[in-house]
Amino acid sequence: MASIDLKREPRLHYRATTTPALVTVAPRPFLMVDGTGDPNTAPAYREAVETLYPLAYALRAAIKEATGDAYTVMPLEGLWWADDMSRFSVDAKDEWRWTLMISLPDAVEHVAAADVLARAVAAKRPPAGDLVRLERYDEGEAAQVLHRGPFATEPATIERLHAFIGAEGRALRGRHHEIYLSDARRVDPQRWRTVVRQPVAPR
Repeated sequence: MASIDLKREPRLHYRATTTPALVTVAPRPFLMVDGTGDPNTAPAYREAVETLYPLAYALRAAIKEATGDAYTVMPLEGLWWADDMSRFSVDAKDEWRWTLMISLPDAVEHVAAADVLARAVAAKRPPAGDLVRLERYDEGEAAQVLHRGPFATEPATIERLHAFIGAEGRALRGRHHEIYLSDARRVDPQRWRTVVRQPVAPR
């Protein structure tokens, strides 16, 4: 049996530093749920989280049975945007749109993922089971930085990342991306680690 470390390959995508850097992110399969609203208060956000994890574990079990390979379920990630990006701010969280997602190994192609998910939804009845999907996400060139601390202090980190993007002769494109390396339920907010990523394009 092989043990797959999804954080090591490609290593840099989940090991950002506090110094902004450019990366090229290869396409990868993800388990996804879309939603809208303030992540602090919207029931849809909590329901998406409560759905993604049990289904990610169901897929892991199916992949291990089919291939013999084991891996650790990856951290939660989120894409964030608004229909009107000029209104995308911390003062208008109710208007936020998001996709929560968990990265999967390419080995998911070796299992009947749709059947696995259907059985898991029927058995576990997760609250957003009817919204979950499996999709390959191609991010391409992006800039990223590690944010340390609570989400409330994140705007300064984002501003620094955007300044780096401009200095590198790139322009923002696509959706703001965050990777939550810390379990917010168990870790003190001052010790939270979040990869903040922004897709970029030539300016």
